[in-house]
Amino acid sequence: MKIFDISMTIEPNIMVYKNYESKKPIFSNASNFNTGNHYETDLKMNLHTGTHIDAPLHMIRDGLTMEHFNLNRFMTKVKVLDLTHVSGMITRVDLKEKEVQKGDFLLFKTKNSFEEHFNNEFISLSEDGAAYLAKLGIQGVGTDGLGIERDQPEHGTHKRLFNADIMIIEGLRLRDIEEGIYDMIALPLKLADVEASPARVVLMK
Repeated sequence: MKIFDISMTIEPNIMVYKNYESKKPIFSNASNFNTGNHYETDLKMNLHTGTHIDAPLHMIRDGLTMEHFNLNRFMTKVKVLDLTHVSGMITRVDLKEKEVQKGDFLLFKTKNSFEEHFNNEFISLSEDGAAYLAKLGIQGVGTDGLGIERDQPEHGTHKRLFNADIMIIEGLRLRDIEEGIYDMIALPLKLADVEASPARVVLMK
């Protein structure tokens, strides 16, 4: 069995959404070697930094929070779709070219996985693409962008997916992953009353 780590590494200079300084993690040394013999690190980090899972509260007032996801949803078979030919947004037309079925959990491999610095024109999912996936009844979608959508004032893509109970994972690294079917483990931190959580995501073949 092969294991592929498709998570971003959390470090001070990690790529963050729109290069917002507020989203960059801050590591500080909390050691006390003067009076003891231990080493500790404090970390201050936005929950949407790096590879993370969104919960409905992120875009829907009074939406469900992370602890309401059933643990089984984080361990499932997934289909990696090679969409590296797509420019701009992934649309209904692009998705119709793939074999997407009810109950699928999809991971989008796009040009984003080959970017080392944030690109304001990153590949995202259009609202009509999200509506198509919602109608099909998929279980979840993961993207190698730091957002599933880009510059949509009403956050239509997020809302279409959340309202259809489709899980969203953002910030995947899929450059070295071939299109196909894998087993995925994507465990979030056990956090309550929040709209997102960092996750370590691995694929197994």
